[in-house]
Amino acid sequence: MKVSLVSLETATPDHRFAQAECWEILQQTKDLHQLTPVAMRILERVLTNDNGIDFRYFAINQLETLVAANADQLNQYFQKAAPALAEKALQKALDRGGIKVGEIDALFVCTCTGYLCPGISSYLAERMKLGSSVYLQDLVGHGCGAAIPMLRSASGFLAANPNAVVACVAVEICSAAFYLDEDPGVLISSCLFGDGAAALILKNENEDSSLLPYLNDFRTAHRPESRDLLRFEMKNGMLRNLLDRTVPQLASEVVKELWDHSFLGESLPDRVISHAGGRDVIEAIEIRLEKYHLEESRMILKNYGNMSSPSVLFALKEGLNSKKESEKKWWLTSFGAGFAAHSCSLVWN
Repeated sequence: MKVSLVSLETATPDHRFAQAECWEILQQTKDLHQLTPVAMRILERVLTNDNGIDFRYFAINQLETLVAANADQLNQYFQKAAPALAEKALQKALDRGGIKVGEIDALFVCTCTGYLCPGISSYLAERMKLGSSVYLQDLVGHGCGAAIPMLRSASGFLAANPNAVVACVAVEICSAAFYLDEDPGVLISSCLFGDGAAALILKNENEDSSLLPYLNDFRTAHRPESRDLLRFEMKNGMLRNLLDRTVPQLASEVVKELWDHSFLGESLPDRVISHAGGRDVIEAIEIRLEKYHLEESRMILKNYGNMSSPSVLFALKEGLNSKKESEKKWWLTSFGAGFAAHSCSLVWN
């Protein structure tokens, strides 16, 4: 059986901020976060110079409240915002694919920017009025790379349930994980990430879906010894993102490792779609993969920032809008905390 991509849609919150606006707000709230002049200069440099990002979307229209929020307030914000944004994306994907809510047999959700138990899938199932027998699965702890492992898990479900219809949602409220202190990596993180969600509908290929692209050749590479270079940690009850300056080089190395394993003796893909981790990350991967230019990733980064797990799906949707009929194989890759990277192929018959 071949797992077909029936539809893919994305969603963002209503509130869009230019990078310069974020800098102005931080200046107005400097008494709240009490950063040193050195830290403020780092924020100013990143937010007012060209770092590949023009705009970001946030689920809140008053960024000042995030600066002053405590751990409980941030968690409540995530609990409200994440299911609502996930619903927005999933409903668009259902409408695009002509699928009714009652046809969904399983729901997979990935996130890393907040913790709920039960997970977002429970809240989303309630909001969407899914049947009580629908299988719910939440993937947490994968960071920015989570979308492809989620698709791999969904493909496993479809292998065991050939007639099922599966919904997948990657949703991140990165603004619920903003944390400011003197660490340069933490400061830079606050300048990169935005909120977003992407949803897909998957099912096994049949006569009606023979023209749809299908997913195959899932691969993963992980380097636990590099874990502390990119991960979340808990501090004062809040998520604090660790981001080392070596991450662009590391990401490109592990992505190249996946590439070499994926296409040993195989025909090369027509296009590469990558997670838009940051300007330096995109450039490092392009150097490793030589002839491939990650234009979709660069465009998503410019207009949305790094949205963590949904970013690669935003880039995929952007690519599908310009797909050429002659293109028969694409390669998707995502990477993040762990350090881990993932890939799969998207193939048209």
